[in-house]
Amino acid sequence: MSYKAKAQDIYNQLQQGKLLDAFDQYYAEDVVMTEPRGTRKGKAECRKYEEEFLGNIEEFHGMEVKNIGANEEDATSFVESTMDVTFKNGHRAQMEQVAVQQWKGDHIVHERFYYNNEQ
Repeated sequence: MSYKAKAQDIYNQLQQGKLLDAFDQYYAEDVVMTEPRGTRKGKAECRKYEEEFLGNIEEFHGMEVKNIGANEEDATSFVESTMDVTFKNGHRAQMEQVAVQQWKGDHIVHERFYYNNEQ
């Protein structure tokens, strides 16, 4: 499976509400995830962060993948997406981000998220 197809599969699972399933399947044990709010290292720490994020969501209204691509030779993929959620505090957010994923075999070893930190 190409890196572009793997990235597409991840986001297909996210659209079905299966974020943690996709995470377990595609992220390496030594993954590093970086975003404007900080960096997490290791699958356990990164998964805990994802669980906390999901725990703060009251309602998931949808996700759209705007662009997806990959440099197969460099084992890199990117996804531009939007997500519409209402948090438990009542705040509804339209989040836009770009994720750039570095792969080693079938697993993401580094993922960097680009978004406006004011979301």
